[in-house]
Order: sequence, then structure tokens, then C-alpha cells
Amino acid sequence: MPVLTPTELFLIALLLIFALPYAFWRLLRTDHYAPLVVVQIGFGILLGPGILGHFSPALYSGLFTQSVIASLNAIAIWSVMLFVCCAGIELDLKQAWQARRDTAVTAFFALLLPLIFGALVAFAMLRYPGWQGAHGSAWQFAGGVGMACAVTALPILLLFLKKLGILHEPLGQRVLRYASLDDLAIWAVLALILLDYQRLGRQAVVLGLFIAIAPLFRMLMRALPQRDRWPVAVVFLLICSLATDWCGLHFMVGAFLAGVVMDAEWFGSEALDTLRENLLLFLMPVFFLNTGLRTQWSVNAELGVGAIFLAALALLLAAVIGKLLGVMIAGRILRWPQGESRLVGWLLQTKALIMIIFANILLDRAIISAASFTALLLMALMSTMLTIPMVSSKIHALKR
Repeated sequence: MPVLTPTELFLIALLLIFALPYAFWRLLRTDHYAPLVVVQIGFGILLGPGILGHFSPALYSGLFTQSVIASLNAIAIWSVMLFVCCAGIELDLKQAWQARRDTAVTAFFALLLPLIFGALVAFAMLRYPGWQGAHGSAWQFAGGVGMACAVTALPILLLFLKKLGILHEPLGQRVLRYASLDDLAIWAVLALILLDYQRLGRQAVVLGLFIAIAPLFRMLMRALPQRDRWPVAVVFLLICSLATDWCGLHFMVGAFLAGVVMDAEWFGSEALDTLRENLLLFLMPVFFLNTGLRTQWSVNAELGVGAIFLAALALLLAAVIGKLLGVMIAGRILRWPQGESRLVGWLLQTKALIMIIFANILLDRAIISAASFTALLLMALMSTMLTIPMVSSKIHALKR
């Protein structure tokens, strides 16, 4: 049998991650409970070392060589930078400010309760070795895991609201406001978790320069013609990502900050929608495969696969109950109509992508272990898969 070249192996890996999830999603019609993006993440796990590597180690090691993994990693970094930047651009803080009491109260409780419940589960996990990363402290681990339970994936929420037919209705716009404010808080907390006291001076300089330059950049973007805004935006994205990674905050924090200071209206909603859809179609599946390659199915010598699933289930309960309870408290304070709190709470359960990106950062900085990363990944998939089935019937009842 002829030996395949690195390019051929790379193309085979791409073929698997693009063809298999699409065929599964299209033929089995899983869109009601598992949209294509969820199926792609699932196949990334299946092709990782814990599944394919376990049942066919020769095939896994022969296909995912060091050169193939390096190529996939480079594409994954670029795709996720663009995606996180788009997520920052899509934050509409103007609407959140106009309805600030409703938005602030709901976003606060929707974030606080799952964060607390997730942190409690994290502290229970810390009783056993193998969950915490090599460079993470107990508070960083608990804070990171708790925040992962509180995340709402704004870009995927947009897709779900569009699928449910309520994206441009008042309810859909409200849910987007809540998710937008929580996304901003999540990245702020992540920056706090990633603070490196040995490089605190660098971080202060980078953040200070960003605050000083951001207004000038906004003035420049307003003055530029439409055709020049995208190239300048990409340059700004790269500079911000490089600066935050250099100071120890991670390049994805810079990508998000770059997006936050940009206005969606500079590019047009249709152009942003097209970019997001193309990223999900052409680039992000590589990130999902790369994510699957980082999974691990044993915690330590004593705790194996069962412990991973048990942790994922505990984290799922913390995320779901915390989010529903938090939104219910907000609904009582704001005197929402009966049944609306549960509907909003389930919509905000959507976690795939942003939570996975968040968990990747925690793993990169060795705050969590690969076993914790796998548990969080499973929790994100289950939480996202629950959203559409739980919401569909409630929306139909509300419309009646």
C-alpha cells in the first residue's frame, strides 16, 4: 500500500470532518434536537483519541500525524479568532442600555446562579486528583468551570431564534439583549481568571493602550469607505490578538475586544450574517475536529470514563437548574407573564461554540485538565441539544 503524503493525509482529515457530519445530519434529519454545528462537534469527539484513538489506534496515529495536527491547529486558530470577533461585533449594547433595568436584572441572575452552582460542582471535583490543570489554582478552576456553566452562545442563539421564527420579534430581541450582556461579563471574568501576576505590567500596558486607541480606531472606521472597513478590521483583529497573547491574556480575548469596539452597522447585518454562516460552513468544522483531538476519557488511574460522564451530568444539572432558577427570580422581580421565565431560561441554555471556545482557553492555560475539558464539552453538547425540543412547544403555546 503506497504511503500517503502529509498533504493527502490533511485532505483526508478535512474530508472526514466535512462529509461525515453533513451526511449524518442530512440523512437522519437531526436538526430538531441537534443542528449541524452540534453534529460537527460530536464527530470531532468521535474522531479524537478517546474514541477513534481507542478503538483503532493505528488508524488514528496514521491519519492524525504531527504535521496534520499542526495544519489543523493553524486553521482552527484563525477560524476561531474570526468567529469570536464576529461575536463581539454582534453585541448590541445600545439596545441593552435602552432597556437597562430589564436587561441588567435578567442578565445578572441568569449569570450568577449557574456560576455559583457550577463552582460548587467544581469544588466537589477538586476533591479528586486529575481535574485541575497543572497551572491553575483552586479559585481559577472553580471560577472557570462555574463560568462555563453560565455561558450562553450568542451566535448559536441567533441561529436558533431564526429557526424558531422569533428572531425579530420582541421576545427574541429581549433574549439577545440578555445574552449580549452576559457575554460581555463572561469575557471580563475570563480576563480576570487569566491575570498573570508575573506579567501584570504587560497586561496593564496592553489594556491601557487598547482603551486609548479604541476611540481613534472607531473614528477611523467611520471615516473609511465601506470597501476598506473589512481589511482594516482584520488588521486590528490581528494586532489585538497578538497583543493580548503576548501579555498572557490569550489571543481570543483580544479577538473579542477587537469585535466589541466595532459596530455591526459599519458592515451591514446581511454581510455579518453571511460571514458567520460561511465561517460555520467552511472553517469552524476544522476547529471542532481540533477540539475533539484534545479530549481525554480518563481522569487518573482510579477514575475513568464513568467519572467523566458523571461530572458532565453534574455540570449539566448545575447549568440548567441555575439558569432556569436565575431567570425565574428575574421574572418575579420584573413581573413577567406566567410561563415566560421558563421559556427565556431554556433559550439561554444554548452553550455550544462560545463555551467550547471558553473551555479551550482554560485548557490552553492549564487551568483545567483534558478530562475536565471533555466533561465540559459533553455538558455543552447536551445543554444545546435540549434547547430546541424544550422551547418549541412553549413557543407554540405562547403564540396561541
